[in-house]
Amino acid sequence: MINNSYLSSFRGPWTLLKKELLRFWRVAFQTVAAPVITALLYLLIFSHALESHVHVYDGVPYTSFLVPGLIMMSVLQNAFANSSSSLIQSKVMGNLVFVLLTPLTHLQFFIAFLFAAIIRGLVVGLGIYLVAMWFVDIHVTNFWMVFAFALLGSALLGTFGIIAGIWADRFDQMAAFQNFIIMPLSFLSGVFYSIHSLPPFWQKLSQLNPFFYMIDGFRYGFFGKGDVSPLISLSIVGASFLVLAMITLKMLKSGYKLRA
Repeated sequence: MINNSYLSSFRGPWTLLKKELLRFWRVAFQTVAAPVITALLYLLIFSHALESHVHVYDGVPYTSFLVPGLIMMSVLQNAFANSSSSLIQSKVMGNLVFVLLTPLTHLQFFIAFLFAAIIRGLVVGLGIYLVAMWFVDIHVTNFWMVFAFALLGSALLGTFGIIAGIWADRFDQMAAFQNFIIMPLSFLSGVFYSIHSLPPFWQKLSQLNPFFYMIDGFRYGFFGKGDVSPLISLSIVGASFLVLAMITLKMLKSGYKLRA
């Protein structure tokens, strides 16, 4: 028989995870359908305007090149949005205290919020892929590479979302993260272009952007081609996640901006 105390250690984080999943799924038209439609609009507009003007990889049409970048950009943005919006809403509305009063450890709290962010990011990414297949002939050449970067990327941004949600006290502070950090890094990460088309200075600058490695590695899983080695990208993304995870766990353990 399985020890009851062993089962109870999973019941708490599972309940919090289920709460977070229901929170975004109940408004799926806003949290899932809207990002899919937005990515589709990007695909239709940019492919129509730049298909015959932008050269990327040999044998890869620009429209096909665009799809993985849009998928990964949406995965990252929605993973961040899920954890950050949940925390800031709970803080502003004053109901975060009910979660903090539970016997959950800081690690269980982190795992529940992290997995909810990962699941939302992956659901949005899968939705974009399924819709894009109707418009673009695109195939995955290395499923495990695609999955690894999608998982690690959503975990990284989900963790960053927790940090942002803990730090922010108001919705405008949270919006600053989205508008001045997440959005610029997303658009300057090679979603719409290969960095080899840039001058040397801007190529070097792009390589300082962690979003670039997530998107380039994810795209490698589709075409077997990338601007840098996928192993280098995987190492950088994995190391970045571990650093942010340690910072987040330390913040949660200390109760920084969570407990009065």
